[in-house]
Amino acid sequence: MSGGVDSAVAAARAVEAGHDVTGVHLALARNPQTYRTGARGCCTLEDSRDARRAADVLGIPFYVWDMADRFHADVVDDFVAEYAAGRTPNPCLRCNEKIKFAAVLDRAVALGFDAVVTGHHARLGPDGLLRRSVDEAKDQSYVLAVLTRQQLDRAIFPLGDSTKAQVRQEAASRGLAVADKPDSHDICFIADGDTRGFLAQRLGETPGDVVDATTGAVVGQHAGAYAYTVGQRRGLHLDRPAPDGRPRYVLSITPKTNTVTVGPAEALEVSEVNATRPVWTGGSRPDGPIECEVQLRAHGVVVPAAVTVDGDTLHADLRRPVRGVAAGQAIVAYRPDPAGDVVLGSATITT
Repeated sequence: MSGGVDSAVAAARAVEAGHDVTGVHLALARNPQTYRTGARGCCTLEDSRDARRAADVLGIPFYVWDMADRFHADVVDDFVAEYAAGRTPNPCLRCNEKIKFAAVLDRAVALGFDAVVTGHHARLGPDGLLRRSVDEAKDQSYVLAVLTRQQLDRAIFPLGDSTKAQVRQEAASRGLAVADKPDSHDICFIADGDTRGFLAQRLGETPGDVVDATTGAVVGQHAGAYAYTVGQRRGLHLDRPAPDGRPRYVLSITPKTNTVTVGPAEALEVSEVNATRPVWTGGSRPDGPIECEVQLRAHGVVVPAAVTVDGDTLHADLRRPVRGVAAGQAIVAYRPDPAGDVVLGSATITT
């Protein structure tokens, strides 16, 4: 129970379904005051109090589990290391993989519980397959696609058949004070929302060149290549405009030479994606190319593709080019289905 409306209603539905429910709030900050305050995050003292009040209304036991060290090692340190390596990580995906459905689930099973219930907007069908939420705007199947079959077998997502508006209305009718609480957003462990400043404090300033891909000329300087991501347009601070006057975007980041390469928008287009560490939960791994749809960023566009899984690699031939594909993000494969798009699998993009 994060202290938000989604997890509170998820717990309420689990109680109503007849389960023996215990509420658990995760203390993820070594010092909660260094994380977000107010209603903007999910790691605050206010959030733990909101979660406890919701548990009291529901009449269920409530505990706080301290997982700050594990969260720092598996999510925060990983986040910094990925940026230092020129990649763009998704910390919410890593938190689901390493904390909520690994550390939490392992402890819950050891204590005799059968499953972990969360307020994620996603569905598990009668066949056990992960599907998109009915509320496409709030769908979180992308950040859950990293879960294994064994983890999904012990997961329950009660909210996947409801819109966010319906969840808020239900919370109000149940007398839950979090009914109108704003959604958390941004990265919970960056107190002021300044990702560049957060990384600079941990990685230091490492000045380098910004290079134009077309001319090879140095067109600017940066204080750290980790502050950039593929597809970025704003905040480049280039010394000179492009010869044709068109805007330039970040095309690549090369930590070895500490170089950021920029160029025109069309240079961002890719028709092939390679990824590593595939997790395939939508049935048996395909023997050959499988026609499906892929999503390359959280809330990103969905494009048709032919996906091949071979050992520890995944390759996708995109049926139409996509711009701004960044290493470190996840590629998630979906199978269109009348009952809701089915998650087939995911992998971490390398190129």
